[in-house]
Amino acid sequence: MPRRIFKRYMPDPTSIREHKSLRFLGRLLHDPNLWHLNRHSVARAMAVGLFAAFIPIPMQMLLAASLAIMARGNMPISVSLVWLTNPITMPPVFFCTYQMGAWLMQIPPRTLPDELTWEWITNQLSTLWQPFLLGSVVCGLLLGGLAYCLTMLYWRWWVGRQWRQRKGKSATHSSTTDQ
Repeated sequence: MPRRIFKRYMPDPTSIREHKSLRFLGRLLHDPNLWHLNRHSVARAMAVGLFAAFIPIPMQMLLAASLAIMARGNMPISVSLVWLTNPITMPPVFFCTYQMGAWLMQIPPRTLPDELTWEWITNQLSTLWQPFLLGSVVCGLLLGGLAYCLTMLYWRWWVGRQWRQRKGKSATHSSTTDQ
């Protein structure tokens, strides 16, 4: 079951609850859905974590944790998904979100200069931020929704497959014992 895969890499809920930087959340961290691995909590965590990964703000992990609490999704999974946008993947991901936002706003996207300087970025920021933010939110919502649906479908498929395998084993076992 996918639960075994997730459980292998999950931190202990008690250590997270008692972590000094998360104590301000208090009783909110005692919701069992934040730590259980069931189809709904994992699917919500996938949606929340991917959405938060695409939002270009500092401390995305805090956003993912807050959204996981509100959505009652698995917190460790949602927080860890934020690291999909890390310093290595951030430039191409955010470039794509900018392109998406420019396309949605029907404005021609800016091309990068031969030499990317801080001065060019600060001069262009007034025209770049709106399509960038729109593209980030739209991509986060789309990929979060897609992750939710795919997780729900995969989990159902996996459980059905396991059920059929158990049923097949018990049918062959009972036919050999009847003889």
